[in-house]
Amino acid sequence: MTVLVRDLRATDPADVEAVVRVRRAALPYMITNPEVIGFELSSAHPAKRYRLLVAEDGRGEVVGTAQVGVVHDSAEPGRAFVNAYVHPGRRGLGAGTAILRAAEEHLAAEGATEVFSWVLDEPVHRGFAERRGYRPSRSAHFLRLDLAAAALPPLPELPAGVELRPASDFAGDPRPLFLADAETTADEPGDVDVEFDDFEDWVRHTWNNPVLDKELTVVALVEGEVAAFTAAQTDGATRYASAMTGTLRAHRGRGLAKLAKAASLHRARAAGYTEAFTENDSGNEPMLAINDWFGYEVCATETRFTKKLGA
Repeated sequence: MTVLVRDLRATDPADVEAVVRVRRAALPYMITNPEVIGFELSSAHPAKRYRLLVAEDGRGEVVGTAQVGVVHDSAEPGRAFVNAYVHPGRRGLGAGTAILRAAEEHLAAEGATEVFSWVLDEPVHRGFAERRGYRPSRSAHFLRLDLAAAALPPLPELPAGVELRPASDFAGDPRPLFLADAETTADEPGDVDVEFDDFEDWVRHTWNNPVLDKELTVVALVEGEVAAFTAAQTDGATRYASAMTGTLRAHRGRGLAKLAKAASLHRARAAGYTEAFTENDSGNEPMLAINDWFGYEVCATETRFTKKLGA
């Protein structure tokens, strides 16, 4: 069957809904909705050379999609990414092969020399990547918590000098949260080092992200200064996700990240959210221990694959 690969028609609601449908079927642990799809395109830094590709079968049905771009803020030039998804019920049509080929051609034309891709750690997905020259590196776990049924640990008592505030309190000046995000992200395990120093870009793609729930994003302050935080994303219905949880170096070892996340989870359940998701690098043992304490369970694993273009 012939597969056509093209760019998403962002102004076509049916096209956008089709991408949401594919993503939700292929990777149900991520928060996505039509607003997010449009936001990805509109907020992308020009140097990212970002494209959102779709693959449609001979009947015009969208059966696959891919996020493609250059890691423009990497300290090492030439790095890029492609994360491709095919609807589980429409595999075997050649959509994955076609969309990956188009993505690599685009990235090579933009000067990329190395591509990174997250791949579900299952034989069919690993085999697909390896047959196309990709090699595995680090892994990460998706974790799920049944908020409706889980017996959440009680909220810990606030230590002296510590207060919890929602991110919405920083609407007038979110720079302290940007600085906290930059410091904690720099210490996360990862394959690609980035220069996290562009406040305006952070405002565009993180602070203004439509799924960032600023009421459920909780910030721990120590003597009035940001010390830890947990960023929450929601779909506005039943699904909640922890996008990032971290503690600044000077305040680690005091349980502040656990405190912020506990408050956020309790608030999310009170707001009616019934499922909580998060993702952790498999080497991030401190955060995995915190999530285990809350009752999260691993529901899937991804492996980061990489390929040298033109090799």
